[in-house]
Amino acid sequence: MIPDVAVSDSPLDALAARASVSDPAAGAIVLFEGTARDHHQDQAVESLAYEAFVPMAEAELRRLRTEAMSRFSLQRCVIHHRIGPVPLLQAAVVIAVSSAHRKEAFEAAAWLMDRIKESVPIWKKERYLQGGDAWVEGAERHPPI
Repeated sequence: MIPDVAVSDSPLDALAARASVSDPAAGAIVLFEGTARDHHQDQAVESLAYEAFVPMAEAELRRLRTEAMSRFSLQRCVIHHRIGPVPLLQAAVVIAVSSAHRKEAFEAAAWLMDRIKESVPIWKKERYLQGGDAWVEGAERHPPI
């Protein structure tokens, strides 16, 4: 059994997250994987790296999970976020939810991802193919000073 909430420097297992939200009362399972892509705006991205204050990040993820369970009448919910280097194509975040109906499952996954970006103390740095790096908030880059 995997934990409902985790912040880890190990690769994330989306299939294990999906399996852990399976429930006979659920008619819908939504699995979201946020993966490292090779570009951001006009820059070629080589890799991502995430930093976090893990105890606070896990506490906030637990709070969001609890709220999502209630708000969307979820059967089950798993949220895992990776820290450290994340190579291209690998998952930086995995959200798996199950609910009686598809609408709630889709809405919960999207709502959770939006809230994670807003309130969880996890920071993303992009490393660029042409050299250099920058911290990223939403769509804004913050190059090192």
